[in-house]
Amino acid sequence: MDEQLRELKVSNDAMDDPQELRRRIGDEGYLFFKRLQDPDKLLDLRRQIMAVIREGGWLVPGTDPVDGIADPSKACTEGDLGYTDVYHEVYKLQAFHQSGHWPEVLDVLEKLTDKPVLPHPQKIARLWFPQYTDHTTPIHQDFVHFQGHFDTYTCWAPVGDCSIELGGLALLPGSHKVNHVMDHHFSLGAGALQIYTDDIDGEWHSTNYEIGDTLIFLALTVHQALPNLTKDRLRISLDNRYHTIGDPICDEVIRPHLWRFNSLSWDEIYQDWESDDLKYYWKDLVDTPETRVIPKDQGYSEHGFAEALSLAKAGDEKAIIHLERVIRNDPTSDGARAAREAIQAHV
Repeated sequence: MDEQLRELKVSNDAMDDPQELRRRIGDEGYLFFKRLQDPDKLLDLRRQIMAVIREGGWLVPGTDPVDGIADPSKACTEGDLGYTDVYHEVYKLQAFHQSGHWPEVLDVLEKLTDKPVLPHPQKIARLWFPQYTDHTTPIHQDFVHFQGHFDTYTCWAPVGDCSIELGGLALLPGSHKVNHVMDHHFSLGAGALQIYTDDIDGEWHSTNYEIGDTLIFLALTVHQALPNLTKDRLRISLDNRYHTIGDPICDEVIRPHLWRFNSLSWDEIYQDWESDDLKYYWKDLVDTPETRVIPKDQGYSEHGFAEALSLAKAGDEKAIIHLERVIRNDPTSDGARAAREAIQAHV
């Protein structure tokens, strides 16, 4: 493992001790389990995801899709329309959504909360091209994106073995104890928001993940993705989020991920499913007097976009790339107009 990274602490020994699990996540801000999730189920999911990705043209023809050998000429990321076109086909897989409800994960989360938990409707997969490092998910806290309640848990798991080189997740133990949302700034990476390294300290923890390994952490825990430095391998992982039924939930996480890019609806997602078990499962759980659905605070994103405009005017290349993406996605929007003005101001 990279000498600058420390190993994650494994919590399999406390699996049957809810009090100890709560103590550990309260102290470290995370729990890491070896092979918590069934590798066979994840391998089957990987096959389904890679089959869709192959149809989307991202893989080298003639290679085994399970190996995930990426065509570098197709490199794209969240925010690119070409990414969304393929990603939303993955998003329609019933098995992908079912993975957020697997009992082995729900069991751990209910031990942590001592209450029933709600898997967020907005499941997320991360599909990361090799050698596309400028777009790596930057240092951040999840709360800026998913909001609702500080006691929201992210469950991250690779869909396949994921070495340091392939780019797993790294985090700062204990960083959640700041108990507030830190200042976030513009980033070209996924989510477009980052915490500056000068604002944090501590030792980063990660590992060479194996299929089935699972990392659970709090909404304020500072973390980042490591860059995919492999020559040609696509990295796939799951981000599923959970909170106690009855806690406030942000309206954003009741919608499909990246829905704004092509108005993807739940009806479109569900249309080819073989069963109705999980269709709109959350409606009876969030449309209640006990659960408050709150609008997303756009202030974090607006601040980051304003910084991107300012940086682009000064000639910052990453900011210009970001603004050009905004223009391509919705040329007539107010954001696109502001982006064009900022880029032209530099030229």
